[in-house]
Amino acid sequence: MAMPMSEVTENLVLAGEGKTKRPKSQMVVLGVMAGALIAAGAMASSVAMHAIPNAGLARLTAGLVFPIGFVLMVLFGGELFTGDCLMVIGVLKRRYRAIRMISVLCLVFVSNLLGGILFAGLVALSGQFGIGNGAVGAFTIKLALSKASLPFMSALVSGILFNFFVCIGVVMAGLSKEISGKILSSYLPIFAFVVGGFEHCVANMYYIPAGIFAAKNPGFVEVAVTKYGIRADQLQALNWKNF
Repeated sequence: MAMPMSEVTENLVLAGEGKTKRPKSQMVVLGVMAGALIAAGAMASSVAMHAIPNAGLARLTAGLVFPIGFVLMVLFGGELFTGDCLMVIGVLKRRYRAIRMISVLCLVFVSNLLGGILFAGLVALSGQFGIGNGAVGAFTIKLALSKASLPFMSALVSGILFNFFVCIGVVMAGLSKEISGKILSSYLPIFAFVVGGFEHCVANMYYIPAGIFAAKNPGFVEVAVTKYGIRADQLQALNWKNF
């Protein structure tokens, strides 16, 4: 059964009010958790698509796998920067000030970043990049380079388009009263954005650090150079300063 849209909107405003009053320590924990869950979906999709040569099929595979992280985040109640942009509804309704929304968004953004980097570090330490004789590590490097080298305008517009799908996913999940409905309604918009190839800033908080970690391994670099023709000057650009 679906809730009326007016009720969903009010729930979003109430949730926004709650975020402005919640202790910062709780927001950090929920933000780190959300960053890690999105990273888990990104990691799983990378492994699933790393050996698929057809670009369309690879994106379809990633689209099927990646949303798992977002669905888990919705069900567990994590704080995701892109989803929390819906707090603007409460600002427009004059329920809280814009400065309080910006404060929440900044805190959640940093927390998501911390969660993504921590998860990427744990994946690197686990040896998972060595799957396929270093093929996953090489693909991780390639993927990170492709995202780090995007022109600013392309990355900005792609991020805006992605956020459109994320907000739809959050609203659709709010429309449903059943767990199964929340899962399906939050899954479908994210599936569409991944297949479309749009950029998600929180997912990139995993992809790029994971590529930086993978590039520290000469074996993965050798596979990346051989398989994808990556040059040394490109690898030098993959660092924390550029990130």
